[in-house]
Amino acid sequence: MSPASGCDRAEFERGVVELRRLGYEPVYDDSVFETSMFTAGSAASRAAAFRRAWADPTISAIMAARGGYGSVQLLPLFDGWYPEETPKLFIGYSDNTSLLSWLTCDRGVASVYGPMIEGRLAKGTTHYHSMSFLSLVQGLGAGMEMAPDGLTVLKAGEAEGPLFGGTLTELAGSMGTPYAFNPPDGCILLVEDVSERPYRIDRMLMQLRLSGVLSKARALVFGEMPGCDEPGGAITARDAIRSFTADVPGPVIVGFPAGHTVGPCWTLPLGVRVSVQTAPTALLRVEESPVA
Repeated sequence: MSPASGCDRAEFERGVVELRRLGYEPVYDDSVFETSMFTAGSAASRAAAFRRAWADPTISAIMAARGGYGSVQLLPLFDGWYPEETPKLFIGYSDNTSLLSWLTCDRGVASVYGPMIEGRLAKGTTHYHSMSFLSLVQGLGAGMEMAPDGLTVLKAGEAEGPLFGGTLTELAGSMGTPYAFNPPDGCILLVEDVSERPYRIDRMLMQLRLSGVLSKARALVFGEMPGCDEPGGAITARDAIRSFTADVPGPVIVGFPAGHTVGPCWTLPLGVRVSVQTAPTALLRVEESPVA
């Protein structure tokens, strides 16, 4: 599906080939290639296509073609719809955080923060982590320990809870709306983004703090945050995160390669239990599969 911006057709077709190589049968219609000013067609068209796919009993999962902008436009059009009655996986990240948050927090449907077609599957396994992706979408993820290279511990500790979150821009942008990001108490919070300057990261984290979201989290897991340092590295994203989380009571790790990454993007489950530890090795353990 294209819930947000339009995708490059050549990239889309390469991603379809990769899905077939993995053993899946991609299903799509021409609505995926619609275009408008910012998005892949009108909000009404994208919402209708999403609901058609969700209602189709032959379709087991919906994967976003790309992010960009526009998934939030679908949420008002989903009022009165209850996707939890026929749950299935939704896979995406970036702008699709709006949909992922609505599904997991509001509707109780576990989802997957994982690779999309354009820029990830289209480029093969150098751009997505195939083991975490396949394990989670096939229901084999429970017990999987994820300890990718590059994790930095900012605050030590251990915690367990359901994982929620996504791209910081979308989480902060939801505040004050009927679809505000509202994870449950005791959650593990995933926060990642790309090309946001350190002061903007601080500002958006402050918005989450003032809204009460951060106080619900037992642990914070930050992404790689590529392109988020000041030019020349005078102030880095990690500097901003370290300063902001100095008084957070639970563990804090940064550098998890989910969503916007410089290498292969790992897949994480949203809406199900995970645990975080910082010693002897920093890792995230999947305690519960998002697939029944």
